[in-house]
Amino acid sequence: MQHSQEVAGFILAGGESSRMGREKALLELGGVPIVVRTARLLESIAGPPTVIGPPERLSGLGLRVVVDDWPGLGPLGGIATALRHADNPWSIILGCDLPYLSGEWLAFLIGRALLSRADALLPQNDGGPEPLCAMYHKRCEARVASALARGVRKVTEGLAGLAVAFIPAPEWKAFDSEGRLFKNMNTPSDYEEARTRFSK
Repeated sequence: MQHSQEVAGFILAGGESSRMGREKALLELGGVPIVVRTARLLESIAGPPTVIGPPERLSGLGLRVVVDDWPGLGPLGGIATALRHADNPWSIILGCDLPYLSGEWLAFLIGRALLSRADALLPQNDGGPEPLCAMYHKRCEARVASALARGVRKVTEGLAGLAVAFIPAPEWKAFDSEGRLFKNMNTPSDYEEARTRFSK
């Protein structure tokens, strides 16, 4: 089921990829750049997504790319940019480096948000919330932008004062019994591990 009237999809791809040493969004899994794979997952549920990042590095992929309003200020800046561009009540915002996402999980996440009265809905992992695979209501826009202007950089601090709900690990692990759903590709070894898994 597609929720393109209620939900906008965004992929954050503006990071420096310093630990990887090359553009993470363009790393291929199964012959497809990971940002394109993520876009295809989102498109089937929420319509064509928008990528937040440098168009000069991401052109030629057939994706809509917009420039980050807050370059160099981390994921919170990307979230603020996404919310400014969002025309829908809810936005699903994903990092570009999450190879283990599934359409089933994203559909569940969106469905849960549409039933929620919260301003944001974040999965909760053992290490804390996962703000780069989460749902944000348009109501978050002004608060997040204000936090950035005050010098806030941590996403959870940028959501202070908003109604934030969480999906506990036992619920999301129903979609990923190994607990890898939010494991991202930060380093070459992470990428090689993902390539090995996809080759199987």
